[in-house]
Amino acid sequence: MKKVAFTRHSPNRHWVGDGFPVRGIFSYNDAAHELSPFLLMDYAGPVVFPPTTHRRGVGAHPHRGFETVTIVYSGEVEHRDSSGGGGKIGPGDVQWMTAASGIVHEEFHGTEWAKNGGAFEMIQLWVNLPKKDKMAPAGYQGIVNADIPRVELPNQAGTARIIAGKYLDKSGPARTFSPMQVWDLRVRAGATVELPATVGWTTALFVLKGQVKTETGEAIGEARLVAFEREGDRLVFQALEDSTLLFLSGEPLGEPIVGYGPFVMNTEAEIRQAFEDYESGKMGRLHAAKS
Repeated sequence: MKKVAFTRHSPNRHWVGDGFPVRGIFSYNDAAHELSPFLLMDYAGPVVFPPTTHRRGVGAHPHRGFETVTIVYSGEVEHRDSSGGGGKIGPGDVQWMTAASGIVHEEFHGTEWAKNGGAFEMIQLWVNLPKKDKMAPAGYQGIVNADIPRVELPNQAGTARIIAGKYLDKSGPARTFSPMQVWDLRVRAGATVELPATVGWTTALFVLKGQVKTETGEAIGEARLVAFEREGDRLVFQALEDSTLLFLSGEPLGEPIVGYGPFVMNTEAEIRQAFEDYESGKMGRLHAAKS
């Protein structure tokens, strides 16, 4: 059984652009090796936006060396990038963008959704790429809710949506560069859940709603992440309330991590090169959207 290693919580929000009021749960500056291959988690919301015709979001900016994974729980996000990828994702949908050798992208609230306003909640993960894949071609996976398989948890405890990895006989649609599990869990109050957990892998739970208690007695409430030790081959917890959780597990990369702003590489020289390549246009450019 995996035991608790540490917990993380960020009570303060900061704005990313003017569309995403986020709590930075962890980043490559403070927990990169402990949570490898996951580099960063921003939790946006829950918040209610009033109706507007103003385009809220984040304008064109670059990334290199990793992937961004955006999971929408409520609201709507529109995305465009210099690889030609993009689209609109709503509740239950996932955007899995591979920055790799370099990409420029923008993210805004859905235009029609913003006219009506409403509840907004999402998570963005940064997932590191192995050294051998950091300069792979950029790409984009738009994964809609209907394409994410659902699995009933044992003993009618709830459900799991398998975004990446495999659980029982279901495999997630996300293509990944290293082995990992990314599951959206909905667990009923009072239920005890036992999940398989690979020995030696990073394993963590993030609580969006509700409260859970670990097998060793720690109570984990909303907007908190609990990371577990890498020993042990199963994860056991109890839901004290109806709970929405994100389960993360992955094989640590065990490689140097050097990050600066939107770039995460293995050496400082590679970071300097990333800035040069972006400024010279080698990561592509995002042209004005057609009206």
